[in-house]
Amino acid sequence: MRRKSFVSASEVEAARRLWGDLPQAAVDSLMGLVKRFGISVLLGDVQYLDGRWYITHSGLLQIAQRRRCSGVRTSLLTNFCNSAAGRWVFRAIVFKSPRSKGFVGYGDADPSNTSPLVRGAEMRVAETRAVNRALRKAYGIGLCSVEELGSFSAPPKPPASPPHSNGDHGLNGSSNSQPRLRDQLCLLIRQYNLDPTLVKAYATDFCGTETLREASRDLVESFVTQLAASAKKDREALVCKLNSYAQSVEAKP
Repeated sequence: MRRKSFVSASEVEAARRLWGDLPQAAVDSLMGLVKRFGISVLLGDVQYLDGRWYITHSGLLQIAQRRRCSGVRTSLLTNFCNSAAGRWVFRAIVFKSPRSKGFVGYGDADPSNTSPLVRGAEMRVAETRAVNRALRKAYGIGLCSVEELGSFSAPPKPPASPPHSNGDHGLNGSSNSQPRLRDQLCLLIRQYNLDPTLVKAYATDFCGTETLREASRDLVESFVTQLAASAKKDREALVCKLNSYAQSVEAKP
């Protein structure tokens, strides 16, 4: 019992380091997920976006492995696909045991409901979404998965901040109901397995400020766009660039 309480507290602390102060409802929800499914913030099993918890593909696979999932079968539904338009539809069936009849999930993807970051990879996104939905059905996970968020994939640009104002103070604010820049940055870090400390150092250097809170929203938004493009084009080159900030990070008290 003490072990479970310690693990839950560690995960809550990790979540607060990533996303700042969390509402008590979000903390309670996270603790419930940790206790029931063994969810780990430290391993990137969940993301906190726009005030809600979302599970990741890797988090679902971890749960399936711990529950000894027997297998997953996917198939392309060609009658609903259009390769010229980049539209793909998959069906996935999760078998919890060798005798299981299977839990079915469907996933679709096209340029209108996916991020520009994955342009050209809509087929793989569709398959991932199908698998995610089947896994959530099989194990009773009442969270939407990050990969299914079409609206998050390409959020409309928020209104510019008023002159002489930092708007949302860099990463902390949210305009209308769109995901915050911090959430977009966290997702990129998770998606490309980047060092968050080095990314922060790169961001402050890019914005020319001591801290991200001092940077305008436009500058931070430009950095997020730049980071996404660099990661997609050549992740290894981006990692090398990030590593160049390691010495300056270590030198700080």
